[in-house]
Amino acid sequence: MYAALWRLLPGPLWLRIVLVFVLLAIVLFTLSTWVFPWVDSIVNNQEVTVGRP
Repeated sequence: MYAALWRLLPGPLWLRIVLVFVLLAIVLFTLSTWVFPWVDSIVNNQEVTVGRP
């Protein structure tokens, strides 16, 4: 899968490396901005405290 993505990227090696980092930054930004807050609203967060025995 990664080899197919690498072949799809245009340009020389240095440009491919830059593009991979830009794509990774876009994915992480999207996850932290929209996906993780949406999942947090769905997951049932119970207030759980761990006490000492």
